[in-house]
Amino acid sequence: MTPTPQRRGELRAQPQRTGTEPTTPTPQRRGELRDQPQRARTGHTAPPAEPETIRRIVSGPRPTRGHLHVARLDGTRTIPLPELHDRATRLAHHLRSTHGTGPGHRIGILAANSLEWVLLDLAALRLGAQTAGLEPGKFTPSADLAARYDLDLLFTDQPTHGVPGVLPTDGILALTDHDTPPTTPPLPPVTWTAEAVTTVKFTSGSTGVPKGLGATAGSIDSSLTAVQEIFEHTPDDHLFVFLPLSLLQQRYWVYSALLHGHDVTVTTYEAAFAALRRVRPTVVMGVPAFYETARRQITARLRRTPGQGPGTPGQGPGTPGQDPAHAARALFGDRIRYLWTGSAPASPTVLRFFHEEARLPLYEGYGLNETCIVTKNHPGAHREGSVGRAVRGKEVLIGEDGVISVRSTHPVNNHYAYARPGDSEKVFSPDGTVRTGDLGHLDEDGYLFVHGRADDVIVLDNGKKVIVRPIEELMRADPAIAECVLFSPTQTDLVAVVSPAGAPADHEAIAARLAAVNAATTPDERISRVLVADPPFSIEGGLLTSQYKPKRPDIRAAYHAPLHSQEAGIHA
Repeated sequence: MTPTPQRRGELRAQPQRTGTEPTTPTPQRRGELRDQPQRARTGHTAPPAEPETIRRIVSGPRPTRGHLHVARLDGTRTIPLPELHDRATRLAHHLRSTHGTGPGHRIGILAANSLEWVLLDLAALRLGAQTAGLEPGKFTPSADLAARYDLDLLFTDQPTHGVPGVLPTDGILALTDHDTPPTTPPLPPVTWTAEAVTTVKFTSGSTGVPKGLGATAGSIDSSLTAVQEIFEHTPDDHLFVFLPLSLLQQRYWVYSALLHGHDVTVTTYEAAFAALRRVRPTVVMGVPAFYETARRQITARLRRTPGQGPGTPGQGPGTPGQDPAHAARALFGDRIRYLWTGSAPASPTVLRFFHEEARLPLYEGYGLNETCIVTKNHPGAHREGSVGRAVRGKEVLIGEDGVISVRSTHPVNNHYAYARPGDSEKVFSPDGTVRTGDLGHLDEDGYLFVHGRADDVIVLDNGKKVIVRPIEELMRADPAIAECVLFSPTQTDLVAVVSPAGAPADHEAIAARLAAVNAATTPDERISRVLVADPPFSIEGGLLTSQYKPKRPDIRAAYHAPLHSQEAGIHA
């Protein structure tokens, strides 16, 4: 792929690239937008190589070690990875013989995290069929949904109401219980090229209708390779996953287990804290809101057990006490090697707490649906305040306007599969370079620092530009505040909408934090009023995404009247 010439004023972080350059555009499926640019061709004439990690998952040797644990509130089911491999193969046989599933078909999965979800995903890979991960709560199973996203089959854990092509997930496991009859023809060989789309994933939906994006096998291969290079997962590791499997990156850790023979637990957010000590992971894949909740739980344990330090007689090493490290291990288990966070900015308070007090390294990274993993702090390269350096296969560009762009050896794609006309051109260059819309800078060593969204820069009527993220982080540093979103309804001053951390909200603590933040900022950055959200932001209430990020447009709409009322809220 021919690199785009560097523009004047751009800074680059250029790690070594790896893999085979794509050469052939992916054939367009029914339902994809017709006005999107195709990926630029290279001068190569040889067909692209099959991504190695995908090849090993689909047609490599049967795994010999490792387990998949599916944790629920009422217990955990454990499946050895060799058995998982065999069950996925049996399900692939069933899908092919019963439904004719194969290359060119698309299977929708609208269900909570489960063993059935994992089996459907692996069976589809084995058949050369695409999946579409549909998040519960954001979609409803129907014939219209299947038609809208070109689904040949739609599996769901919700009522199917007898709609043709919409099938329940609760019968899947039984289909994999018995060996395939010896007379059954073997599954045909499948080759995933680097540019072939394995799955359609959807944006988290912080603004507007979710966009659908086809993820290429080459991008998955590149990301898995880069992560393994810096974190070196071994058969002794046990990765803990609780975010929805409809988010492609969560499936990476199942693929990683199959590749490297380690354990992986799949659970849900609701069951995550109950399952942590039970399964004793070495790695937790989380989001900042999860670690903020964990920090509060740890500090609450310490307040409930005054005077019970780690040296108190009768206490084991995992018993909470005056030492935050012991309290943290009582929550997370005693085998943690590192904690992973991304998808939204983590507050410095949380990062510092886990590194310095809990003594559990928490590594922040950066990436988008459109780019996958871009940068990551890790044990060999970690700089406080940054989101790490570019991983292998990624290149970070900073434009003259301060906006971050990302170029990849293997782009996730170069257009949306489902979006409004013109949306793709706002984000993707023809070669797959992504304009992220985030503001940032690279330091002299290539570490990326993200300052916030370009769209979230507030321009006051005096011309002053206010970047809201640092001010919001200062507000969130108080234990009484779970989230903070800043607006300027009249372009003259800042008004905050905060989601309280507890019920009832601690208005006194919030007012004290407002005063402290205003004392630490410039006059134009000071907050004039704080509105306390009631009820607190939630996914169910429509004000948080599935990755627990505030949905600014929806929050603005929900609090339109008090935002424009000078009398409402806690005043500075």
